[in-house]
Amino acid sequence: MLKTLLRSTRISWGAKNVHMYLLALTYASSVDPLGFLMGLFLVTLLWGGLYSLNDLTDIEVDRKDRMKSSRPFIENHVEPWRVLVFIGAIIITSLLASYILNPIFSIIMLLMVLNQFIYTLPPLRLKDTMLAPLASTATNTVLRLASASVLLGGLLVVPPPVYLLMYLAGMGTYLMYKERGLMTTAVSIIFCIILGYAYLEGYISILQILIVILPSFIATVPLYLSNFTERERMVEIADFIYHRVLMIFYLGCIIILLYMKGA
Repeated sequence: MLKTLLRSTRISWGAKNVHMYLLALTYASSVDPLGFLMGLFLVTLLWGGLYSLNDLTDIEVDRKDRMKSSRPFIENHVEPWRVLVFIGAIIITSLLASYILNPIFSIIMLLMVLNQFIYTLPPLRLKDTMLAPLASTATNTVLRLASASVLLGGLLVVPPPVYLLMYLAGMGTYLMYKERGLMTTAVSIIFCIILGYAYLEGYISILQILIVILPSFIATVPLYLSNFTERERMVEIADFIYHRVLMIFYLGCIIILLYMKGA
């Protein structure tokens, strides 16, 4: 049972947190390495619980999806009350620890919880509505970036146009995964326009684009192609590149930057 519960936290999906924390770190003039890494750990812990909640509430839907049929709670039954206790323990622990670390940081963590509750749970359950692209990966990406920024000095450590860029990137990823090719193309065009503006206005540098933006963009190419051919295979490739290869790369970049800023 414990193995099934731990699998449901999707540890490798912590890449999304690592990605945004690296982006925020590139803007920091100073940093408390221990506090920053503790924040990254707490966000990843919290999202482990939220992913478990997502799997619990989507069991019946996922059974009908061949790509999701291997999810932990489908392969191995665990009593729902045990899962809820597990999820509750993770959420409460991470929120309490985040408050000790930084009260404003804890507020953003709470917003992540509320956003995911609204997205996942009835009666609202936005994931089943037309608002899903606006409230899923897009909003969560911004909240992840905001949580990192607060630990580095404040929300505006990262320029507002970059928040907008990451919101659009999250929305585009969601749309690709949901096989909405036309909308994905439209969002991608808007993203490129705003990226060009952000670069010309000095909100983002070539180095930041090469390290933080370009690798994740490359990882989405197979996901985009999944809209047209070999969907299952392309999604697997995209997941492997982003959630495994890039997570290691981004973690390495974070360690290097922390060392350079602390030197």
